[in-house]
Amino acid sequence: MKIKILSLIIMLLGSSLLSAQSKNTVITDGKLHKDVLVGFCDRNGLKWGLFGKYFVTQYDAYKPSRKIIDKIKDKIDKTKIVIIFGSWCSDSKIQVPRFYKILDKSGYNENDVTLIAVDRAKRAMTTDIAKYEVTRIPLFIIYQDGKELGRIVESPKKTLEKDLYKILKKAH
Repeated sequence: MKIKILSLIIMLLGSSLLSAQSKNTVITDGKLHKDVLVGFCDRNGLKWGLFGKYFVTQYDAYKPSRKIIDKIKDKIDKTKIVIIFGSWCSDSKIQVPRFYKILDKSGYNENDVTLIAVDRAKRAMTTDIAKYEVTRIPLFIIYQDGKELGRIVESPKKTLEKDLYKILKKAH
């Protein structure tokens, strides 16, 4: 009996370690000849390591419009968001931390964000991103009820929060 329980514990720990390893994967990019994040990531992958100094600096420095944030709060709760970025990309280093600041200020549930890192060739290794039709990064795609409401590509037209609010207004 003790052996069965021990085997079960080892199996559960092993599977949780495997799932933990499937996020924030670092590879050496052949085109860039440097380490980059690829595949599914989470905020820990952004706050530490390769992307960390950019994330923390941009996140702390960005001051989104409180007026627009208040408008976003009323509309963002029923959405899912996909962010595709490059840890090597200068626009991603600026825009992704700022976008997270907007999400945090609007009370958005971080579990509704799918964060995917790509290499210089815009591949996410074991994660298929073809359905997102990525041409430039960072890419912020907002969904509601499984339908795409809109996207912010590379840089906002006005500000991230204004562009996000414009997308969210389409749903209501």
